[in-house]
Formats: sequence, C-alpha cells, structure tokens
Amino acid sequence: MNIVVTGGAGFIGANFVYFLLKNRPSDKVICFDALTYAGNLETLATAQFMPNFKFIRGDISDRAAVDELFTTMRPDVVVNFAAESHVDRSIDDPELFLRTNIIGTSVLLDACKKYGIKRFHQVSTDEVYGDLPLDKPELFFTETTNLHTSSPYSASKASADLLVQAYGRTYGIPATISRCSNNYGPYHFPEKLIPLMIINALNDKKLPVYGEGKNVRDWLYVEDHCRAIDMIIRHGRDGEVYNVGGHNERANIDVVEMILHILGKPESLIEFVTDRKGHDLRYAIDPSKIEHELGWKPKVKFEDGIKRTIDWYVEHEDWWKKIISGEYQQYYEKMYGNR
Repeated sequence: MNIVVTGGAGFIGANFVYFLLKNRPSDKVICFDALTYAGNLETLATAQFMPNFKFIRGDISDRAAVDELFTTMRPDVVVNFAAESHVDRSIDDPELFLRTNIIGTSVLLDACKKYGIKRFHQVSTDEVYGDLPLDKPELFFTETTNLHTSSPYSASKASADLLVQAYGRTYGIPATISRCSNNYGPYHFPEKLIPLMIINALNDKKLPVYGEGKNVRDWLYVEDHCRAIDMIIRHGRDGEVYNVGGHNERANIDVVEMILHILGKPESLIEFVTDRKGHDLRYAIDPSKIEHELGWKPKVKFEDGIKRTIDWYVEHEDWWKKIISGEYQQYYEKMYGNR
C-alpha cells in the first residue's frame, strides 16, 4: 500500500514512520509535513535513505499542495498526525490550532472524497473528553463518553473528529478515529513534560511543575501506540472510534520524581509554578474495545518505558541540543536546498 503519514516529522508521526518501515517493508511510506516548530526532519534522517520512504514538505491546510500530493502519490491510506498539539500554545494563539487541526483535516477529507481512499485514519486525543475527578479512580473514558473540551487545542481536535465522522456518514469515506492517552518515548519534542524534565535534570536546571503536580495522566509508550494504529488501519471497522490507553496512570509529580531518581538527581530541583489555565485533573482511558476487537494490548510498562526513554535522551544529546538551539530547523535546507 501507499501510506501517507501527515505530520510524520513530529514525535508520534515519526515513530509511526519507523514502525512501518521496520514492520511493513512492502508498503511505501510518504511523509507529508509542514516542518513547523515541532516538525524535525532530522528525526527522519535514517528513513531518508530507505527506498520505500519519501518526504514531501507541505501544509495540510494548503488545498493545492494536498491535491498535488494525492495526484502524484495516489495514497491507499492516509494517517493524519498533523496537528498543533501543545495546550499552552493553544491558549496563547487559538487561531493557529483552528486552521491546522480543523481546516487542515477538512482539506484532507475533501481530497479523500475527490480521489478515493481505502482508509482515512484520524489520530486524536483523550483530551476531547475533558477530565475526570481525582477522587473517583473507578471512572474511565470510553468511546461513548461525551466530548467536553477544556482548551482551544482539545476543542480543535474534537471538531476535527466530528468532521471525520460527518464525512464518513455523508460521503461514505472509510474512516476511523483513535483517541490516545499521553505518549512518551524517543523523539518527543523538548517542551513536553517528560523530555523537558529529563533534559533539565541532565543540565541540573530547575524542573517546573504546574500547581502541586497532582494532575494525573495515563502514559502510553509510543511504540505501543504505533502498533495500535497499524492494527486499526488494517483491521478496524469503518466509522469506529478506538480508545488507546496504557494502563499507566501517574500523577505528574510522581513522574518527575521518578525521572530524578533514575538520573540520581536531587528533588530540590523541582520548582512548583503557577498552574495552567483550565488544567485538566485526570485522564484515564478504557481501551477494552480495541483489546476485544483487534487483540491489541500495551506491552511496555511505565517503569520500563521511562527508563528506555531516559536512556534514549542521554544517548541522543545532539538531537535535543539542536532543537534547543534552533539549529534543527536548518536541516531541510541542508538536505533539500539544492535538489
């Protein structure tokens, strides 16, 4: 199959590209990415030299660019990772999130309608469900939980999900949606919680923790997530939503303290800062549906995954140092400027 992975130079998208190249060598993988601040082509440096991989720079909200992508590549499957995804940035600039996450998704869906597709898969988030109370650990998000967004980011993702469902029903586009819990692992952009804490700890800098650090997240190792998406695009039922969770609930402060402990750093590096506006209390996914229908289950326990992740950042210092310095944004010109 020809599989277009939009946002494939980002964290989860790049991990999915590598998952396909390793596990589905007969497929052709086309990465379509605008290379905004979180898109790092250097992450795909190894993929660049593989015969079944192609990179195309483009914005999913650019209708002409998307049309050209579909006419030249003729994708069988589109997996849409492309999104603005940082909650704090959405609070500062909501319009950017509306343009990419909603308009961009609609442009992709129009192209699917025009050119035909075997499967359109929308990668969404558990944040569309809002949050759960801390004192009711028996409650979980299911696929039938009402959408109840808390930030411009989650509102834009919920809107995109509704568009995908509407295009499926109105135009018959074979589409699926997955809503995942918080991912972690290699290539995670340094502004996110886990990589930020690792990098700051390695540099003996203060680790900023929102509020009292009691907010709870369900952590999912990125490779487990990639495996789930691969199952959905090949065996999932059209029109269905699948929750993908890691069964790894942790309070933010516990995650930070674990990172410090593994690195042998003092807890005095923790610095509590003013809480985020509208900060969700707890996310917790019930992945029973994908487990029963497709046989997927997470393989990586948090204790193992966090050690793997820390080791990766220790061993790939050049990667994140280039991001912090801004040098990574020059990589595209280096690779493609004279082509």
